[in-house]
Amino acid sequence: MDKTIRPGKGGNHYIPMEERSGRESVVYFTRDLSEQGLLKIYDKISYALKGKIAVKLHTGEQFGPNIIPRPWVRELFEKRLQGQTIIETNTYYEGDRYTTDLHRETLEVNGWTFAPVDITDEFATAKLPVKGGKWFRTMSVGSGMLAYDSMLALTHFKGHMMGGFGGSNWNGSRNPPRLPLTILAKMLLTSMS
Repeated sequence: MDKTIRPGKGGNHYIPMEERSGRESVVYFTRDLSEQGLLKIYDKISYALKGKIAVKLHTGEQFGPNIIPRPWVRELFEKRLQGQTIIETNTYYEGDRYTTDLHRETLEVNGWTFAPVDITDEFATAKLPVKGGKWFRTMSVGSGMLAYDSMLALTHFKGHMMGGFGGSNWNGSRNPPRLPLTILAKMLLTSMS
């Protein structure tokens, strides 16, 4: 039996960059859905995070349950990411995060008060190129995102009944300006929202 480790197979095996092919993102998956699991998976990728770090995650609608549990993220900030920033964007649909004022109120209600939160599209957006993109040629992002040196995406995968799937579509813009160390590592938590 062939025991060669190949990309896309054996997700618990690290494949050195020089042995990788293609343009796919490096994604880390864990079944240890706990504060300790998040710390462990962060420790695997933290070597690549440099400078001012943006932590992209979904902070939820008011009282919404479909998010990475806030205590896990708070523990990560307290133990590994002191002084760093959570980044978010306002939503295109009317709801608790439709405007910056509503969004800030929702952050308070949901307890995202242990770290600074930058709503990156509060003042403007920026268009970034998507090199060789199949579905997009440019990606619109909050212009505040360009102020960071590296990014960590803590993503819970969600299946939206009305519109498809959500995650971190900004991963489509590889190596945007000012983000040469964009981290495409994700903690994929299966949840329906």
